[in-house]
Amino acid sequence: MLTLRFSIQRYLPEQDRIPRMQLYELALAQMPRDWMLLDALEHLRQQDPTLAFRSSCKEGVCGSDGMNVNGKNRLSCITRLSTVWDEVKDKDGIIKIHPLPGLPIIRDLVVDMNQFFQHYAAVQPWLIPPAGDRDHELLQTPTQRAELEGLYECILCACCTTSCPAFWWNPDKFHGPAALLAAQRFVSDSRDQHTQTRLQALDDAYGTFRCRNIQNCTANCPKGLDPSGAIRALKRKMLTE
Repeated sequence: MLTLRFSIQRYLPEQDRIPRMQLYELALAQMPRDWMLLDALEHLRQQDPTLAFRSSCKEGVCGSDGMNVNGKNRLSCITRLSTVWDEVKDKDGIIKIHPLPGLPIIRDLVVDMNQFFQHYAAVQPWLIPPAGDRDHELLQTPTQRAELEGLYECILCACCTTSCPAFWWNPDKFHGPAALLAAQRFVSDSRDQHTQTRLQALDDAYGTFRCRNIQNCTANCPKGLDPSGAIRALKRKMLTE
């Protein structure tokens, strides 16, 4: 019998003054080859119905189940249970799970995403076409369309932004990697007519240049995107245009 141990951060606002860690155990006949971490969490919630975490699509698309596992931000629905177990089995044998860092905790692993989405909305993540010219398609060449690869696939899980020290230091001012990735997506779009306006809005002490290029964001993106590279491209654009 294989017994997996989990140390999960708990915070029940009606009774806890500060967050605490709680140990859980899950007994399995053997390591299920097809289980994701979310499957284990759902079994633990059967043991303790008060355990709170978000999940929805279970396919790595909705981005709702971001959490910090063994010190790295991940989506529990596409993180293999065997992977996180292998990381700790030769150490203390405890899988450690915390909420995404840098955001207010609502309950257990559920964080308040309002500030994250406010920063995202602030970069105007939508296409702004030419004024008075909206009666027909805005076409792109295959080359122009290729410029958007790696920029539009973000699922807004916040794993990148909540791994960024610049965001931890200035969470109310610095937009963070996810928002800046979205900004670069529209700066790069040949159909958008507000490139200069977008760049000017981000060119301040807490804008794009607040990024220190630590690249935690890229290392923690569960979709394999490169927010750090997108921010570097934004910086080059600001310096050359």
